[in-house]
Amino acid sequence: MAERLDDDEIERQLPDGWERDDDEIVRAYEFEDYLSGVQFATQVAEVADEEFHHPEMVIRYDEVEVRLTSHEAGGITDQDTRLASLFNDEY
Repeated sequence: MAERLDDDEIERQLPDGWERDDDEIVRAYEFEDYLSGVQFATQVAEVADEEFHHPEMVIRYDEVEVRLTSHEAGGITDQDTRLASLFNDEY
């Protein structure tokens, strides 16, 4: 099981565009239209499934909000920050 990161480690590892929200990291990706966001969410889902670490996603008309945490560790781990970086690569 991955170990929870301390506050300093989270700040150092937080990828561009991501923010901390208590025991999660979150980013809202903006799109021109709904279908572009849905396509992005599908790409993110494929990456997450390959990594076997699944985010919470909310799809709105012009944005997709993605939230990551490691429930089994009780907070944010290396796995979350790594996956956030991979999601940024898809955007």
